[in-house]
Amino acid sequence: MIEAGVVTVNGQVITELGVKVDPAKDEVRYNGERLKREKMVYVLLNKPKDYITTTDDPQERRTVMQLVTKATRERIYPVGRLDRNTTGLLLLTNDGNLAERLSHPRNNVVKIYNVELDKNLTQGDFNKITFGLELEDGFVKPDTLSYVQGGSKREIGIQIHSGKNRIVRRIFEHLGYDVVKLDRVVYANLTKKDLTRGRWRYLEEKEIIQLKHFIK
Repeated sequence: MIEAGVVTVNGQVITELGVKVDPAKDEVRYNGERLKREKMVYVLLNKPKDYITTTDDPQERRTVMQLVTKATRERIYPVGRLDRNTTGLLLLTNDGNLAERLSHPRNNVVKIYNVELDKNLTQGDFNKITFGLELEDGFVKPDTLSYVQGGSKREIGIQIHSGKNRIVRRIFEHLGYDVVKLDRVVYANLTKKDLTRGRWRYLEEKEIIQLKHFIK
């Protein structure tokens, strides 16, 4: 495009490759249209049930994008995914670099879930999960497992950093339990504080800095 002479900087046609520009001061145009640097947007959603984590769905089911349409005109997309029936924290952004780093297994991004089972979790099965299980796609061991304080033994808190698909549900299903409710309450340094189900908010500047610091 540059060699074809369709790019201008401050009104001058540029044909030399590698010309440096200052995006804060210089006006770059392509075919007469001014190019703007995309504004980075970070949106935290408390996902309700029955929404799928995708940018569009050929079957026309409800997607998380419908919940954040008013957040920005930039094209944001979900980081990772939550199953249709899983609720809780989901980050959406157009910061591809951050999204990639958050999704990479080596960065061990912490996720904490509240789980409600169809029956009490026995102490024996609690111990099995704590020591780790061999599933069809490999060994998995949560960071921590606990009974929810003040709840029944059907309510469990699990902290895990595995990015495997449906991992929390599969851990319990492997031992013969059905997961009735699954809610992600912590993602990296982010919590659901003051964010009711189905609502979203922008990340604060300090949260974005912490998040980036969290996964160097």
